[in-house]
Amino acid sequence: MPLARVHNIAVSLDGFATGEGQSREAPFGHAGTRLMEWFFPTATFQGLSGDRERQAVDPASGPDDAFARRAWEGIGAEIMGAGKFGPPGWQRDPEWRGWWGDEPPFHTPVLVLTHEPRPPLELGETTFHFAAVEPREALDRAFELAGGLDVRLGGGPSSIREFMAAGLVDLLHVVQVPVLLGRGVSLWSGLEGWERDYEVESTSTPSGVTHLVFTRR
Repeated sequence: MPLARVHNIAVSLDGFATGEGQSREAPFGHAGTRLMEWFFPTATFQGLSGDRERQAVDPASGPDDAFARRAWEGIGAEIMGAGKFGPPGWQRDPEWRGWWGDEPPFHTPVLVLTHEPRPPLELGETTFHFAAVEPREALDRAFELAGGLDVRLGGGPSSIREFMAAGLVDLLHVVQVPVLLGRGVSLWSGLEGWERDYEVESTSTPSGVTHLVFTRR
């Protein structure tokens, strides 16, 4: 049976999965890139981004890469919230096509949850579908688009939290990053006791982060 999975959602020690003040110039708000520094040296990131300005893959990032690459295995579609697709107000900009250029890294259908739907947008091997639906209906649609494969819940944290609260997440991979943000968007707010229905595995890596994997019992 296909699963709803969350991968590579990085969270600060005080529980924030993105910073405050998101804008076109600052996709993660005041957090900058601090939550994702563990990810950049991995082979998975290098393969997705083609970023020639960064150094070659760091061999020490291998343990992190083992977790990072799982996000792309067996996925047939993604669901993302409006805040992941663009900065506040992108719905009123008909020219906005996402952060990723003409070849987004998803290579699957992507369902974008927004209160202001627009026609589908095809970029390379990725087609973005825009819909104003609740989590259960969104997941049903995504499973149809996925063709029997799993669905990735791609974020941001507010969107993921809605699916968690509705009991729709089968696997959650959180990366605990040793930074304090002080403010931003919390992943855990309002979810007291959520972990009781899950098996939890914890793995620390040389980068200083801890990978927490919650798998539904």
